[in-house]
Amino acid sequence: MEQSEAIQNPPASKRRNIWGIVGWVALLGLLAIIALGLASKQQGPVALNKQAPDFTLTSFAGKTYKLSELRGKVVVVNFWASWCKPCEQEAADIETAWRYYQSRDDVIFIGVDWTDTEIAAKGYLDKFSITYPNGPDLGTRISQTFRTTGVPETYIIDQNGVLKFKKISPFESVAEIRSAIDPLLGK
Repeated sequence: MEQSEAIQNPPASKRRNIWGIVGWVALLGLLAIIALGLASKQQGPVALNKQAPDFTLTSFAGKTYKLSELRGKVVVVNFWASWCKPCEQEAADIETAWRYYQSRDDVIFIGVDWTDTEIAAKGYLDKFSITYPNGPDLGTRISQTFRTTGVPETYIIDQNGVLKFKKISPFESVAEIRSAIDPLLGK
């Protein structure tokens, strides 16, 4: 009787060892998940000459833009925030460049407002008379997709959806912006 009882009820020390092993396995699993997440964050911005990550942005005006539906156009994606002083430095130049290309059907600018309030963002757009489509990056989904490191950052995507240019600082002039776009248009 003693032997069968011992088989059915292992000593407490064995039960503790089993739970200890389960605990260590769970901890190692959690650490592996965290490591994978950190590794993806450390990859840096998306690579040039690779397919740009698809995204959907709903503008402050309520219109939806999906990158994959803009094939055939050069797409200029500018990440900005109303509180960003370097963003202010380039705002007028980006708007001027947009107005230069606006009449064409093969170039579109899209502004992605990063970690901002709607009131502050709309105030920024008014202050700089920005007319190209802009919308909030709700939950920072778009900036995470592009693995941005801050603002301003600008990505220029060719007609086939391939990232051809990235600028991780403010543009210095309209000429600099045009020099990144014009080669994609065959000029």
